[in-house]
Amino acid sequence: MALVLNIETATTNCSVSLSKDGETLVLREDNSLGYSHAETLHLFIDEVFKHSQIKLSEVNAVAVSKGPGSYTGLRIGVSSAKGLCFALNKPLIAISTLESLAHQVKIEEGFIVPMLDARRMEVYSAIYNSKFELHREIKAEILTEDSYSDLLKTDKVYFIGNGVEKTKSLIQHSNAIFIDSKLPSAKEMATLAEIKYKKSDTEDVAYFEPYYLKDFVALKKKN
Repeated sequence: MALVLNIETATTNCSVSLSKDGETLVLREDNSLGYSHAETLHLFIDEVFKHSQIKLSEVNAVAVSKGPGSYTGLRIGVSSAKGLCFALNKPLIAISTLESLAHQVKIEEGFIVPMLDARRMEVYSAIYNSKFELHREIKAEILTEDSYSDLLKTDKVYFIGNGVEKTKSLIQHSNAIFIDSKLPSAKEMATLAEIKYKKSDTEDVAYFEPYYLKDFVALKKKN
């Protein structure tokens, strides 16, 4: 049993939750289109503890969404989580952003494809079965009309995340189900963090880095 602070900043959704024994007690998040993590993350952390009337020092661990996702967003979330772990002398738990996103879909059969936008026609994606077991590893892929065609021939495939909009423009199949307007949230991190805490599956706070999947590329400013 654990009291865990969960931090999700891999996309535009700045999300913080406090969970106990895998159940979310308090959730605070902002789904606005702009990245406001630097201004709002610590405000949200303060708010979840004030609302729960629990002290920050009482947490057993800090969990952070490790990526893939926004380079800047991940840096802010991981840096904040590591700082809290150092200050409180608490363990750090890393949660796969795509696995957490997949847990927003509850199905009896078929496959879940969480996907995050990675510019142009590329997405960060993975494939999970209905039991949330990894069916295909996380990777950066360029979408085409043939993407996921093998799965779609025989099974329902549920697409979720901010990569869905571009996917809908390419894949048109009766077995393709698109779940719109969903982003990774600290709410789904609670169960995953509890499982890892029980296994003592934690990170080396000093050396842990986000899972970027791809190197950061700075865009040149247009004249």
